[in-house]
Amino acid sequence: MKNIKYLTLIFGITAFVGCNEPEDVLKDTNIEPEEVVTLPELVSGSVDFSTYVSVGNSLTAGFTDNALFKASQENSFPNILAQKFKMLGGGNFTQPLTNDNIGGLVIGGNTIINPETGEQLFKPRLVTTGGAPQDLADVIGPITPTTDIAINNPTGPFNNMGVPGARSFHMIAPGYGNIANFPVAANPYFIRMTGTTPNASILELAMAQSPTFFTLWAGNNDVLGYATSGGDGSSPISDKATFDFAISTLITSLTSGGAKGVVANIPYVTNIPHFTTVPYNALNPNDEETGPQFKAQIPLLNTVYGTLNQIFAVLDPSRTIVFSETEASGVVIYDETLDDLSNEIAGALGNNPAFPLFVQSLGLETDDAPLVALLLGNAYGQARQANENDLLVLPSNSIIGEVNEFSYQSLLALDLPPVLAAQFSIEGITLPLIDKWVLLPSEQAEIKTATDDFNTTIQTAANNAGLAYVNTNALLTNLATSGITSNNFTLTSNLVTGGAFSLDGVHLTSRGYAMIANEFMKAIDATYGTNFEASGNLVNIGNYPTNYSPLLQ
Repeated sequence: MKNIKYLTLIFGITAFVGCNEPEDVLKDTNIEPEEVVTLPELVSGSVDFSTYVSVGNSLTAGFTDNALFKASQENSFPNILAQKFKMLGGGNFTQPLTNDNIGGLVIGGNTIINPETGEQLFKPRLVTTGGAPQDLADVIGPITPTTDIAINNPTGPFNNMGVPGARSFHMIAPGYGNIANFPVAANPYFIRMTGTTPNASILELAMAQSPTFFTLWAGNNDVLGYATSGGDGSSPISDKATFDFAISTLITSLTSGGAKGVVANIPYVTNIPHFTTVPYNALNPNDEETGPQFKAQIPLLNTVYGTLNQIFAVLDPSRTIVFSETEASGVVIYDETLDDLSNEIAGALGNNPAFPLFVQSLGLETDDAPLVALLLGNAYGQARQANENDLLVLPSNSIIGEVNEFSYQSLLALDLPPVLAAQFSIEGITLPLIDKWVLLPSEQAEIKTATDDFNTTIQTAANNAGLAYVNTNALLTNLATSGITSNNFTLTSNLVTGGAFSLDGVHLTSRGYAMIANEFMKAIDATYGTNFEASGNLVNIGNYPTNYSPLLQ
């Protein structure tokens, strides 16, 4: 009887389901049907994408991890855009691809050396194994870049005219890609692109393709070089009149054939991890690696600086230098904006009857007091500790706490004992960090003023030409403050872990470039009536990497 009862129940349920429409069953069980969203078809609006040319610098080329290499170029934001433009009749998009994924350039089989410093230029890419950025060779062993600017350059024309290192005026300069002008007045990346027309400018090669659509992201290098060199004057900010002329010439020429386009402005470079990663108070006695050694030196350091602090207390108390045994302390820096107190320091020390005894405590003869007074005056005449308003450039991380060889040899030449010469040559501790390692508040203000002026020029020119406009300045500021979320990924400006900036702290990751590509498409939608965003054709940034494997070659 039980079995019959269960069979009857089953047949009853079957009959009930069979007699009702699916929507009735869903209503009866309080389950709403899943809404099906039908996206509109992708449309081209008023744009002809058949010949797309991108003009710019390293951010256009796809530069990442301190190098240009195949994989990074393939994920450049113009190449990402070009794949989308193909859906609307866009043509092929050719890039001056490098020969490998090692990165770096050579000339005639030889590394390219800076004649002034003797250092290697255009090195292979940086990598990470989960920690701080490292040179590729330090991780996988000896490597040989195969991209040779003298013998194996690709054949153009190239749709991606992004040239790493190019300032705005370089883009209109003839001979910038002529190897005969290298290294003084030619760019090695552009040498690879000029082919049989070595004196053609970036703009000329772009216009030779009769573009129907273009992107222009120029001007970053007009302030970046000054910033990354710590404002030391070796790479000055571009002259505004020169910048204005270059931007006007670029936009006037690119639109002369009726082409439409997108123009982007200049981010505040001081928001990028190149300037925000190394803390001003990098001397931490609690650091597991360097803390114990530094902490042991603090009593002696405070004794030495205590002698100077007595002078600073009278002349300028803001220069007092004291190291904490419990908290992180600011590094010692050279500040060119301070009055030079070298003579005052040397004179005060020389007139102090206790100073010879201090000199003697250092292991020197009391007769050395005048020399030591002079050395201390010269070293600390414009010195102070860094504070929260100072920005240390990323490469300073590798030299803070290290012995400066030039200072060491100079002190040895003055007959100081080797131990003492080394002790007074420690970067950021006993030897103030020179200008190139620190961006002072006054230098930051110069950069901001120039960036704002340049961006006014860019936006005005874009508006006058009826072009789409991307405010990358606001975008990268958001990265630095609150982060940007897209496709369930939140990008920030943190080095290594933030996802947006590559290991050099200046250029974007491939995921960051994908984010930029989306912003360009949104701007095209808003200006020209396309619907990349509404039709679901923005790219998923999660499909693009943040770091490349050291084994990728």
